[in-house]
Amino acid sequence: MTSQFEYSLIANQEDIARLGNILEQCFLMSPGESEIFFNRLGLENFRIIRQGEQVAGGLAAIPMGQWWGTQRVPMTGIAGVGIAPEYRGTGAALAMMQHTIKELYAKGVPISVLYPAIQRLYRKVGYEQGGAFCIWEVPTESILVKEQPLPLLTVPSNHEIFYQLYQQQARLNNGHLDRHLGLWERLIRPDEKEAVYAYLIGSAEQPQGYIIFSQDENQDGCFIRVRDWTVFTTAAAQTFWSFLANHRSQIEYVRWKGSAIDSLTLLLPEQTAKQKSAKCWMLRVINVSTALEKRGYSPEIQAQLHLEIRDDLLAENNGRFILSVANGRGEVTSGGKGDMKLDIKGLAPLYTGLFTPQQLQLAGQLDATETAMSAATQIFAGASPWMADFF
Repeated sequence: MTSQFEYSLIANQEDIARLGNILEQCFLMSPGESEIFFNRLGLENFRIIRQGEQVAGGLAAIPMGQWWGTQRVPMTGIAGVGIAPEYRGTGAALAMMQHTIKELYAKGVPISVLYPAIQRLYRKVGYEQGGAFCIWEVPTESILVKEQPLPLLTVPSNHEIFYQLYQQQARLNNGHLDRHLGLWERLIRPDEKEAVYAYLIGSAEQPQGYIIFSQDENQDGCFIRVRDWTVFTTAAAQTFWSFLANHRSQIEYVRWKGSAIDSLTLLLPEQTAKQKSAKCWMLRVINVSTALEKRGYSPEIQAQLHLEIRDDLLAENNGRFILSVANGRGEVTSGGKGDMKLDIKGLAPLYTGLFTPQQLQLAGQLDATETAMSAATQIFAGASPWMADFF
C-alpha cells in the first residue's frame, strides 16, 4: 500500500497534544511527561509526519556539536522517534527520516547522530554504527584506592564551571557532544524526587575535574550513579576513586559512563569493574565534503584519499572526492580515481574510526586498493569513539 505523508513543524496545540500522546505511549512515559521533553528540547526542534489530517508520529532534531580530532563538527541529534501504533508498518517512520535528512542537508548540517531502537530503519537512510555508549559498574569495597591527593569542593550542580571543564575534556574525546542545554538540564535537574550532588576535584581556583552524582537503590542494594565526570590529571583520577570508595559503608557499588575500554579502570587494583551495558549509537554523514573538512586529523599526518561515494537519498553526495589531509585539517575536492568505493552508510564508521578500513572491508562495507587502505588507516586512526550522553 502506498501512503502519502506530509512532513512539517508543529503547527498548533492540537499537534502538541497528539504528539505528546504518541511519545508517551511509545516510550512508556508517565502522563504529562512529554511536556517536560518538549520544554527541555524546544518545540521548534520537533517535526511531525501526517497522513491526511492526522499526526502519525514525530521526532526531535536537536542542534548540537560533536568533537572529532579536537574539532567541533556541527551535528543534529535525532531523538524521540515515535510512530503511533496504528500507523506502524505504513512507511511513516521511513518517510519522516528521509524528510529529516533532506532538511538537514538543506540547512548545511554535516553529520547526524541517533540511538536506534532498531538498526534496520536507520540503515535504510544511511546511518551506521559510529561509536559506543557504555555503563560500567564496580563494587565500592573493591576500589581500594586510598590516597586522596586533592580536596573536593561541593558546589551547586548548575555551576558554570562544570560546562567549562566538560568542554575541555570533550574536545579530546572523539564522539563527545557539545551538549544542547536540554541535555545539561537533564543531568543536573533530573527529577524533583532525586537529589543531585556535585563536587569540584581540586581547588576552586585550579579545578582538575568534577563529579556529579545521585544515589539510588534497587534489588542489588544502594548504589551511586555518576551522572557526569571529568578528570584531567592522575591526582584527579585517584581522588575520584578514593572519594567513591569512601561511600562503601552505605553504598554497594558505583555506576559510571565510560568508553568501551575505559582508562579509569587502570587505577583499580583488580579487574572488578564490569560493563553493565553497552550499545552503539549511529552516525549519518549528511554532507560528505563539509563533514570531512570540519573534522580534525592528527597534525603529523599528510595523506590523500580518493573516495567514490554512493548515496541513494542525497544525490549531492554521489561521486568521486579527494580528501587531502595536512596540518591537522582536511580539504575536499571533486574528482580523483575513486580508489576507495563505499556507500554513505559505510562512510560513517570510517569517519568515526569505530572500525578500521580492514575491518570494514571484511564486513563488505567498502572496496579499496592497498594504497587507499593505507591512507585511510592513517587518516582516521585514533582512540575509539564514545559518548557520555544518551538522548
